[in-house]
Amino acid sequence: MRAITGVWRWRHNPLRRPTDRLEAWVALAAALLIAVGATTVGRLTGQTADEALQQAARAQHQERHLVWATVDRLASRAPLDPDPETSSQRDAHRRAIARWTAWDHSEHLGQISTPRPVDPGDHLRIWTDGHGRVVPRPMDTSTARTHAVLAGLGSAAAVGGLVEGGRRLLVWRLMVRRFRRWDRAWERAGQDWGRADAGG
Repeated sequence: MRAITGVWRWRHNPLRRPTDRLEAWVALAAALLIAVGATTVGRLTGQTADEALQQAARAQHQERHLVWATVDRLASRAPLDPDPETSSQRDAHRRAIARWTAWDHSEHLGQISTPRPVDPGDHLRIWTDGHGRVVPRPMDTSTARTHAVLAGLGSAAAVGGLVEGGRRLLVWRLMVRRFRRWDRAWERAGQDWGRADAGG
């Protein structure tokens, strides 16, 4: 709104300089680009990301399988002084060696992370791929949609930031040009400016 009122205000103002009108038009163009361009880019990015992520989620649900695992024994404890950035004592108690039968009926023995403290003989469900390797849980559709929305918002914000950055750079250049013109005008005014006998 300020951009539109700025263009309208400078239309018939006798103090208007060419840079003032140009600055107002640049502000209006930037506002339109942000309102239309950034939202369009954000919407298209979000739609594209959503299609790709939904397809990935469907593929993960087809390729990953939930199987039962039986805890064989607890995993060996972590080092006495674990790195607090990468692990914790709590995590050390939630690792176990377990046995499971994969989707292709192959038997497996390996280390798994457990969601709670377990004892040998406990049963829990784990996600595996078609060959029995332990994999993360597949992405659900709501998580995919959330990521797509965030991608759309991020791209819209990036476009808006680029447009606003370009507008500020152009306004800065206009200000520099304006100051240079003022300096030249002051130099032409000469050294007599402000003297009592100037022009007398």
